[in-house]
Amino acid sequence: MDGRVAGGAATGIDLGTTYSCVGVWQHDRVEIIANDQGNRKTPSYIAFTENELLIGDAAKNQVSMNPINTVFDVKRLIGRKISDSTLQSDMKVWPFKVIGKGEKPMIQVNYNGKPKQFSAEQVSSMILTKMRQIAETYLGSSVKDAVVTVPAYLNNSQRQATRDAGAFPGLNVMRIINEPTAAAIAYGLDKKATGEKNILVFDLGGGTLDVSLLTIAEGVFEVKATAGDTHLGGEDFDNRTVDHFVQEFKRKHNKDISENPSALRRLRTSCERSKRTLSTTTRTTMEIDSLYEGVDFHASITRAEFEDLNKDLFNECMEPVKKCLADSEMDKRSIHEIVLVGGSTRIPKVQALLQDFFNGKELCKSIDPDEAVAYGAAVHASILSGKFNEKVKDLVLLDVTPFSLGIGVVGAYMTVVMPRNSTIPNKKVCHNFRTSVKGQSGFEFPVYEGDRARIDDNNLLGTFYLHGIPPAGRGTVTCTICFDIDGYIETGVLLSTACLWLVMYLFFALQYNNQ
Repeated sequence: MDGRVAGGAATGIDLGTTYSCVGVWQHDRVEIIANDQGNRKTPSYIAFTENELLIGDAAKNQVSMNPINTVFDVKRLIGRKISDSTLQSDMKVWPFKVIGKGEKPMIQVNYNGKPKQFSAEQVSSMILTKMRQIAETYLGSSVKDAVVTVPAYLNNSQRQATRDAGAFPGLNVMRIINEPTAAAIAYGLDKKATGEKNILVFDLGGGTLDVSLLTIAEGVFEVKATAGDTHLGGEDFDNRTVDHFVQEFKRKHNKDISENPSALRRLRTSCERSKRTLSTTTRTTMEIDSLYEGVDFHASITRAEFEDLNKDLFNECMEPVKKCLADSEMDKRSIHEIVLVGGSTRIPKVQALLQDFFNGKELCKSIDPDEAVAYGAAVHASILSGKFNEKVKDLVLLDVTPFSLGIGVVGAYMTVVMPRNSTIPNKKVCHNFRTSVKGQSGFEFPVYEGDRARIDDNNLLGTFYLHGIPPAGRGTVTCTICFDIDGYIETGVLLSTACLWLVMYLFFALQYNNQ
């Protein structure tokens, strides 16, 4: 399938951890669509009540009254195993219940008076359905097709789970693309710059951090390297602040609210509001009436205190930047623009660290950090649907693999065939493998993605088997492996398969010695 659709409007959806956004190409430009509340971004919240399902603003507005049945942060669940250490850590702070069905995490809530279980894909599909409905209301027609964005550093399981989420409501997910790459398109079309420019996209949202380094020249967007952290964002900064005030409440009133979901939710909402306020002021106060057992809570926090609470997390934000530059073999003085994407890039400390790292260079704030990803996705969708103008018809996007791809070998180690940050499409040939025992009749090749030496620390994609080798002596038959990550040529646009939405082939060249 080449990804092109026959008719109807195609949307671009930024499926975010805390907020989602939808755009469409119309009247020769991208329109970011407001929801029924007039907001251009929609909370990624779902609430289950006695008699209805609430999605978006309505769900978030009632979260303090119904915390255990209001689901959020589902992006941190999707594609993960219940035994994942980061997931286990998240489960301790979520008010809703997550249980394991085998290795698959399931969200358990009360809905229509009965206990129900939903997978992360099902809950994500509800958010995608909401975004689709927002677009349909605006367009006055049905929407079947969409380009959906994901963090660049997501692995194959998480990407496939996101694609599966679109299938539940019958949405045709034409393409999964990386968030910083989508944002780079928004930047490139907005700037209309001539000549080659190296830009670094720093995308810090509610739950994830992505850093991508791209070269843009005459409509060609070539990703040189990408790095990130799938578990670092605004939610983590909120967690630190919540923990701080839980301890302060305990110290002042000798009461522990950590086991009360409703009180914790009200405190979290106030902490989130304070975080936003501290981006523009240096001090703010929190006042919560009857927070717990009739006790009112009053406290203040300064920007300096907030920065101290999150000092290590802010410093961690710089590691993917360093890794990205190292992988691309590019000096930081060669970067022409640092583009900020994601709501958490509004935090002054984050901006200061970035600016200091790049020797005082001004940061690019010309694109909307909340809408840039949906904007780029909408451009992609317009190209795939065949409805575009001269402005984007020659756009060329070359993305990269965020993780290395390789083969598991004897001793539980991985032999890398395709290194991380290999440009897509690409083909890599691995060295020969020889039969290890006399009379061997087949080969077995487990394929992994990851950058750790041991296969147990990487992600198994699948196993290829080659049978029917004529029996021969030990080491007399060799097998050459080739990984081919394909791309598509569409309307003059080279579009990558975005990491591991790949077509992978193993080509075997069997060679026999004359023994």
